[in-house]
Amino acid sequence: MAPKFGTSGLRGLVDELTDDLVSGYIRAFAATCDTGGQLCVGRDVRPSSPGITRAVVQAASKAGLTILECGILPTPALALEAQTRGVGAVMVTGSHIPADRNGLKFYTVAGEITKDDETRITAALGEAPKKDMAAPVFDTPASEQFVDRFRSAYGPTALSGRRVGVFTHSAAGRDLLLRILADLGAETMDLGRSEEFIPVDTEAIDPETRQTFAAWARDHRLDAIASTDGDSDRPMLTDENGMVIPGDILGQITAKALDAEVVVTPISSNSGVTLLPKLREVILTRIGSPYVIAGMAGAEGRVVGYEANGGFLLGFEASGPIGPIPPLRTRDSFLPIIATLAQPGPLSAIVASQPARFTAAGRLQDVPVEISARLIARLNSDKSERATFLHGLGKESGCDTTDGLRVTLGYAGIVHLRPSGNAPEFRLYTEADSPAAAQNLLDQSLLRLRSLVDQ
Repeated sequence: MAPKFGTSGLRGLVDELTDDLVSGYIRAFAATCDTGGQLCVGRDVRPSSPGITRAVVQAASKAGLTILECGILPTPALALEAQTRGVGAVMVTGSHIPADRNGLKFYTVAGEITKDDETRITAALGEAPKKDMAAPVFDTPASEQFVDRFRSAYGPTALSGRRVGVFTHSAAGRDLLLRILADLGAETMDLGRSEEFIPVDTEAIDPETRQTFAAWARDHRLDAIASTDGDSDRPMLTDENGMVIPGDILGQITAKALDAEVVVTPISSNSGVTLLPKLREVILTRIGSPYVIAGMAGAEGRVVGYEANGGFLLGFEASGPIGPIPPLRTRDSFLPIIATLAQPGPLSAIVASQPARFTAAGRLQDVPVEISARLIARLNSDKSERATFLHGLGKESGCDTTDGLRVTLGYAGIVHLRPSGNAPEFRLYTEADSPAAAQNLLDQSLLRLRSLVDQ
């Protein structure tokens, strides 16, 4: 499958992300989007990222953009640097997907690109470059501002008394996460560092890894384990028992901690957000940060956004314990981790205080997008086929096709199927009134889905 835009950025197989293809996208981006004449460029740690970064820098420089090379850093740190300077940015990352794939995330002076921007970039591919020059390239450390964003808002004692293990693996932000947590007063422990790229998907932590988290929490007497995905824009946080806290629950906790009035979140997120007190409005969108950003742009007041993967978008200047937190309308993994750890009491108790709606998420890997799309179209159009799929799980009481197929069952259970927007995977989300019920619904649905895919 040729590289294409998905839920967040351009993704494709490394073998297909040739210098010519990357250069074409960079030229099209420079020609159709406002970069302010400069481009911040960052990357993750996967093996292919240095080579793709060189192609990005060369193409952007030839297009006349002054290049600010920021090296390895979290995507939100790169976005903050570009936002502060009022310039564009490109992050070379495949996020959480395996190392045989990679991608590009684009930012204009207004922030993360929109779906309209994607359309314009795609339409401009293949056009002859309007410039062929060598604009200057500068090395630009961009991490200090990101560190200070949290240090100046939370202060040196915000996490005092917390003992936090950090599953560093191969995340671009692993060292920054250790540093920031320590700067805010936490006692930290480096866990599971890897020099080989590990595709950590914060929405699909496998059972073996969950068992490892539980053992780490017990053996090291931890209050929490924190981590991120590959480019550190999606958080992962456990409680004191090593139980993974779902990303949308982190979003709910963070929204409340920041005194948000409006929440914008995809339809796949935990529906408990609609039961939170003091929220004036909840806006549901399709899955993908561009849709969340578009929903935030149309809302007024103290607006935040988050996704089921936990990436948190801040749409207003919020107040931390000792100072303001500048807005950042792109996925950030650090804020939900810090805001949750800064709450008093055991994390398990903080999670238990949320509305009693529980989710589970899984995926079938190596399923071509065209196969999953055809299956979704069939189920969407044929109620009897849906009934066959749901037999024994519950009777359909509602159906939403905003993004994939989301079926509400008579007892308020939910089954949501959708193709991944950036990888050959079939995603499945479930929701119920207990963790066991949500997991059971997921397990049964995955088996049925596999049977349909294999037909």
